[in-house]
Amino acid sequence: MQAMNLKTAMQVLFVLVVAGFYVPATANEESDFIEHARAVHARVFTLDAHADIEIPGKPSMYVGADGLSKVSPEKMDQGGLNAVVMALAVGPMPRTADGYAAAKTIAEEKLMAVKTLIAKDSNGIRLVTDSDQFLATIADGDKAIILSLQNALILGTELTTVDYFFDLGVRMFALTHMGHNDFADSSRPLFNAATGVREPSAEHGGLSSKGVAAVQRLNALGAVIDISQLSTEAALQVIDNSAAPVVASHSNARALTDVSRNLNDVEIKRLVAGGGVIHVAPFAGYLFDSQDPGIDTALRSLRREAGIDEDYLYPFELYWEIDDPAVKTTFLRSARDLLGPISLATMLNHIDYVVGLVGIDHVGIGTDFNHGSGISGYIDASESFNVTAGLLRRGYSEAEVQKIWGGNFLRVWKAVEERRSIP
Repeated sequence: MQAMNLKTAMQVLFVLVVAGFYVPATANEESDFIEHARAVHARVFTLDAHADIEIPGKPSMYVGADGLSKVSPEKMDQGGLNAVVMALAVGPMPRTADGYAAAKTIAEEKLMAVKTLIAKDSNGIRLVTDSDQFLATIADGDKAIILSLQNALILGTELTTVDYFFDLGVRMFALTHMGHNDFADSSRPLFNAATGVREPSAEHGGLSSKGVAAVQRLNALGAVIDISQLSTEAALQVIDNSAAPVVASHSNARALTDVSRNLNDVEIKRLVAGGGVIHVAPFAGYLFDSQDPGIDTALRSLRREAGIDEDYLYPFELYWEIDDPAVKTTFLRSARDLLGPISLATMLNHIDYVVGLVGIDHVGIGTDFNHGSGISGYIDASESFNVTAGLLRRGYSEAEVQKIWGGNFLRVWKAVEERRSIP
């Protein structure tokens, strides 16, 4: 189906109602629709391609209002979410021996948190490490966790660390977060508050030689490669160097929201030419109306008030520049409020756009829950059903809903496994 601007859709609907061509659903019709949608939601398997891991007991600004992970087992059950890719993710750290060691330690702590979660039988969760295990787990009625790694800082300077984490069960790897590293350039160069200097827009011109070697090693192991967070040049070079399809686990359409974390049309088309999938996220900072000049002006003001570089307008992620926790919290809340009332409908507009651009076989859902994500109608995993209902209302078939909700990801995973060269 073709993408339609939400404002245009509402105008069309108004004209149809006035002209008598559209009659709003009766209560019975709405009840029948919800019953149908719930049946579809129960039949398809649902997979979230990216969520961060919360370590119980550690303070966090990203958990739900109940203080728990947005993809907790209870919320997955409530929303009928079958599977989630959980990321061993770390943010910016010094590129020193101590920084690499600290990043690896954080990743291992998050891995232990996942293992603790799985060890509790009542959660009904399994760690799956191949596509057959995934399908068997869903068929048995259990929930599936797939592990990913985000930020090659965790790998240090040694490519062999890729094998170490693969052996621990990690099956998807993203080379960057915020800031460049030894492997690749990031879509968001880092500001060093200590020196007052921002990284150049590119350090390697995309991938370093070590980054190219990492892509080749990941192909050989049979690991899925994730291009979210990479610079445009790095993302395109990953696609070009990979012998298997790759994914963007949580990136939206830059044509609709012009921030560097989203993928432009060239990136999306090149991703798709290689058989890949872009997973759309319910993250306000990737969905807001970037064409609104008032938002630009107000963001500059907020950044000045926080004492940070007003010329770097990415709304959220540069909060790393702010040292004072209270100032950081105020900035984040003010920035989010500034972006306005963003709902599930806005996220579905991005899905429509991708489908209109490259087809139904190349879009999925990756929430980025537990890292600032969550919008009206899709605040956490408990509201996953709303996505299915929203897609059906827009005319997607059950088969298309299945592709969006994990079928496309599974196709990529199988293709990656088939191209594995290391037994």
